[in-house]
Amino acid sequence: MGSKVYVVGVGMTKFEKPGARDWDYPDMAKEAAGQALDDAGIPYDEVEQAVAGYVYGESTCGQRAVYQLGLTGIPVYNVNNNCATGSSALFLAKQLVEGGIADCVLAVGFEKMEKGSLGVKYSDRTQPMDKHVSLMIELRGFVPAPPAAQVFGNAGREHMERYGTTAEQLAKIAGKNHEHSTRNPNSQFQDAYTLEQIMAAPMVYEPLTRLQCCPTSDGGAAAVVCSEDVVRRHGLEAQAVEIAGMAMGTDLPSTFDERSCIKLVGVDMARRTAERVYEQSGLGPEDADVVELHDCFSANELVTYEALGLCPEGKAGELIDSGAVTYGGDWVVNPSGGLISKGHPLGATGLAQCAELSWQLRNRAGARQVPEAKVGLQHNLGLGGAVVVAMYRAPEAVG
Repeated sequence: MGSKVYVVGVGMTKFEKPGARDWDYPDMAKEAAGQALDDAGIPYDEVEQAVAGYVYGESTCGQRAVYQLGLTGIPVYNVNNNCATGSSALFLAKQLVEGGIADCVLAVGFEKMEKGSLGVKYSDRTQPMDKHVSLMIELRGFVPAPPAAQVFGNAGREHMERYGTTAEQLAKIAGKNHEHSTRNPNSQFQDAYTLEQIMAAPMVYEPLTRLQCCPTSDGGAAAVVCSEDVVRRHGLEAQAVEIAGMAMGTDLPSTFDERSCIKLVGVDMARRTAERVYEQSGLGPEDADVVELHDCFSANELVTYEALGLCPEGKAGELIDSGAVTYGGDWVVNPSGGLISKGHPLGATGLAQCAELSWQLRNRAGARQVPEAKVGLQHNLGLGGAVVVAMYRAPEAVG
């Protein structure tokens, strides 16, 4: 393991409904990255490499996005890992610093999305999700509903059948995240809903109603990642959030071999990746105060509680009932509002999670601040498949 790596500046735009604002992806990137650089007090000229994450775009959108910050000739990498794209960019930035390749790296993610559910862009080639969808169809069939909602909804159905989890418990997860978003000015939605309203919303795919599904979104987020030397040189000790552990995983044989819709949504790769991060950091889920996890649908937050070790297998419904995952409980999960309410511009989501955890650990999260937050846990998932898990420590004296 190399030297310590820190996040010293973060930024994000407000997440917006596609088309709600007259802007384009370079505007999103400039706003988010500009905030991150200003937050760090580091000029773009000191950034040695940049990693840009996005899913929908041409091959060098990353260059177009960062060139407006300055034409410094540095390497710019373009990253696409589906919904885990933002955290994949962050993971690469961390590895560049940890490996001694660069002392200061900018990770930026952005997305300009189309309205409505995600669709297929290329119909003349193998789809990356073909193995996942084919197995789901074998197990549960296919109906006229958004494919992603079916994949995650079927995981929810399987959990209900195996463990007695209820539709009300899934709705409570969405209710928690919508309520949290009322405190977040960057959130796409900022309305609270009763349990009855969530369950009575239009059904997308049983048991998931519209208020339990993340929307498509436009927006950007960024982080400045640097070495201990840069922290000292710029006097950033008071705001340097340490990436105490971080790992990426991809699908395992069990994703397909065990013929389980829960396994199909990446539970095993999340569990194994989390275990690696806990070992790297010397911290476990019990040490975390605040968690940002990938709640693209309420069913995925449910199964991710178990994958991250917040509760034993089959006990996620009881966990949400207990109040352990909101203010006053053992953790505050998705204080930002999560993907369900904050929004989900694919390339920006993982970096927005990083921004939220950095603000929380720096005691700068305003009305949604988790009291005395010292350790943050991040989980960002992309089917087809990749997952990134990270542990962050609050700033302290460096070196």
